[in-house]
Order: sequence, then structure tokens, then C-alpha cells
Amino acid sequence: MKEESNRTDRVFGIHPLMEALRGERSVERIYIAKGRGGTAVEDLIRLARSKGVPLHFEPREVLDRIVGGTKHQGAMGLVAAKAYGTLEEILARASNKGEPPAVLVLDGVEDPRNLGAILRTADAAGFHGVVIPQRRASGLTETVAKSSAGALEYVAVARVVNLTQALESFKAAGLWIYGLDPGAEKSYLDIDYRGPVAMVVGAEGEGIGRRVLSACDERVRLPMKGRVASLNVSVAVGVMAYEILRQRAVSR
Repeated sequence: MKEESNRTDRVFGIHPLMEALRGERSVERIYIAKGRGGTAVEDLIRLARSKGVPLHFEPREVLDRIVGGTKHQGAMGLVAAKAYGTLEEILARASNKGEPPAVLVLDGVEDPRNLGAILRTADAAGFHGVVIPQRRASGLTETVAKSSAGALEYVAVARVVNLTQALESFKAAGLWIYGLDPGAEKSYLDIDYRGPVAMVVGAEGEGIGRRVLSACDERVRLPMKGRVASLNVSVAVGVMAYEILRQRAVSR
């Protein structure tokens, strides 16, 4: 079981977890003690699976050690620092400001510090929202909140099961989808970002997944003249975000 001290909220017990699953904030994952049975636990497992919440079954002594003496009834959940928004809410933010949508889509960014830094940049550069996947990516943890330097409170973050479907929804709303790909022929400086856009960025090393990349309308790269093959993902986002902000500021 990984150390979870950077999570903002832990919920203990079967019934509190059931209520958390029915509430507004997203439950990141649930830990259940191995051998813990009964109707209540079965109902919890069923509800968690219906909502796509990852379940982890651990020895009871592991949960005892993690919770530090708190009564947990053999179940503990980790809840997001902030309720997630929707794709529609992100687009509505742009509409309410009278601006063409500018959205960041993150594919597999697992480091909460990077996510926090990206949210800080998204707020500073005037993006209307950020989209993250439900699995294999950092959620909105306390570390994310701290790393964002308060930006988490102002940036709409949507969490989706399928990034490819999310991109198709954006296309239907008129957005042009750009994927940051080091193998692309076109530089990010050769693009006009003044219209409705979504910028897709992948995890360091792995980059954007194949299916997500294939859903992009166009691929662009950051020119690299040094010996290092890539930038930190939060730095790469900052470079592209401010080019988008620059173009939009000039066009006003």
C-alpha cells in the first residue's frame, strides 16, 4: 500500500464511505481489509464499482497502521480535495467570458506536483479548464492543492473515464485539438491558437497514448536544440500556454 499522506481527506468506515460515494467530491480509491465480509461491505463494493472507483484489498494490519488507531471498520477511502467539474462547465466558463474556449487535456500525468504546477499555469494563462483521466493519473490531492499555490480554487477540473470520448465532445463543440508530440513535423509556433482549442499533453517519457493521440486534429512539437530529449511536463505546458495567451492578447 503506497503512502497516502499527501491526500487531503480520509474517510473511515462503511457508512461514511457510502455517503462519500453519493456526495459531490470524488472518491479517489477505497481500501478494504481482506476477509472483511457482510452485506454492508458488499453494498460498498458494488456502489464503488458502479462509479468506477478503484478498490484495493489489504491485510487489516496495514489499514491499522495507516489510520493510526482510528476505528475504520475494515474500510478507508481517499477523497479528492475539490469536487470535479464537467466538460460542459468548462465550455460554459468560456462562453460566460465571451472568449473562445482554451482547454488543457492531460494524459497520464501522475506526479501531483506537476499537476499542481500545471493548474497554476492554467489559471495564470487564462485557460477555462483542465481535463484529466480517471485512471493512471493524479487526482486532486492535498499535494496538488499546495503545488497549485491556490490556483486549484479557480481552475475547473473535469475528470473523465475516457479521454478520447472527451476529445470527441470538444470537437462537436467546435474545438480544434492539438497534441504535443515530439515526433510531429510542425512546431507549436506555426499554429494559430486564437480560435477554440484544446491542447493535449502526455506524461513525461510515455507521452500521449496512441488512441488519444489519434483523436487529435493536429500534432505539434516543441523545438529542442539541447541534448535533453524533453522538458518537464509542467514546463512544456507553460511554454505552450503562454504562446496561446500571447496570440489571444495580440488579437484583441
